[in-house]
Amino acid sequence: MGHQMNADREYRLLQRRLDKNITGAPESPAFTKILRLLFTPDEAGFVRHIPSRPTPLDVLSRRLGIPEDELGEKLTGMAKRGLMLDVENKGQRYFALPPVVIGFFEYSFMRTGDDTTAGELARLFEQYMIEDDRFAHSVYQRTTQLGRSLVREEALPEDDHIEILDWERASHLIQSAWALGVSTCPCRNKATLLGEACDRPQRTCLTLNGGAPPLIRSGLAESITVEEAMRVLEECKEAGLAQSGDNVQRNVTFICNCCGCCCEMIRAIKTFDIRNAIVSSNWIMEVDLSRCKGCGKCAESCPLGAIEIAEEIEGEKKRRWAVLDETLCMGCGVCYSACKNGGVTMKARPQRVLTPENTFDRIVTMALERGKLANVLFEQPEKLSHRALGRIIGVLENTPPFKAAMAIEPLRSTFLDGAIKLSKRG
Repeated sequence: MGHQMNADREYRLLQRRLDKNITGAPESPAFTKILRLLFTPDEAGFVRHIPSRPTPLDVLSRRLGIPEDELGEKLTGMAKRGLMLDVENKGQRYFALPPVVIGFFEYSFMRTGDDTTAGELARLFEQYMIEDDRFAHSVYQRTTQLGRSLVREEALPEDDHIEILDWERASHLIQSAWALGVSTCPCRNKATLLGEACDRPQRTCLTLNGGAPPLIRSGLAESITVEEAMRVLEECKEAGLAQSGDNVQRNVTFICNCCGCCCEMIRAIKTFDIRNAIVSSNWIMEVDLSRCKGCGKCAESCPLGAIEIAEEIEGEKKRRWAVLDETLCMGCGVCYSACKNGGVTMKARPQRVLTPENTFDRIVTMALERGKLANVLFEQPEKLSHRALGRIIGVLENTPPFKAAMAIEPLRSTFLDGAIKLSKRG
């Protein structure tokens, strides 16, 4: 009985640790069962002390009191199971505990094979992510999100007066990446395990730059060339999939190819009406009524169901045309490819969408919006150099959500006031 109570305590503490991440991990009986399937009680007991940012193995060894060789073996095995990020830089090993998303949910279902627990894990994640709304509202709250829509470049207008930036182009993101990998789509693999997957291709999850090597190293992704990645992109476009990428301008780490039935981000939008779960592109669909025939192809293709077909009777004729729900359109351009009559165009949104410059800025902005900046600051207080603090304050002072974020009580702490003063002196 005592052993069982100790195990329960370890899983409870691990859940609380994961809930401190900016995307959260609300308590739930389903989530406790997920943790029990993924982590042994021993693993649950020590992984909660591993930071979310890559930390050298020797530092972790000293912190946890576990011999370096023994700890390295444990963490390497967990990385191959999708539960740990394993990074190597200049011959040194680094490990990080990933969040639930984007993290061990995706990594677990990128694995394929004869795992006897995979079906049960899929069922539990379905219960946790879709049958209960707490997780979705935790992940997709506020304005800044993990992913943003990437418009199809062929849908963009040829107008010299309209600026199209490199980080808006999936092709440029791929062609400029210094590392590339491809994995099984975790969302469609999960749906396959539940017997609910569509017939779209599954080798579609692209990882780029710093996101690729850890997954390749752990066997969760296959290293590919630029040409191979571009072929994956074109295959996905032909299959009617929408592209969603890392919500940053520089050093993008992933491009998803999403369907409207299996993608967990899109399902959150449809199931819980969280309309900004994917940040829209800077483009939006426009219907050319002079060319639209009301055939319905655009409505059928839209991953979010943002298009309906209206009709009216004019004398003896029936007139049909496409109508867009602008609050749902994520500006992916899939409808443009589906329309064969030239009735769909993509126009620039009246106001450009704010995209964080890099991952650091995105994390800090999300933490501000969610009242979790203290968690980011205190995870590794010894790493809070003047330079890092100065960067955080720069985000604070220059990001539009700043004023709203300042209304969050934790941000008024004495520590943060002192940190701001210290960073400005450094």
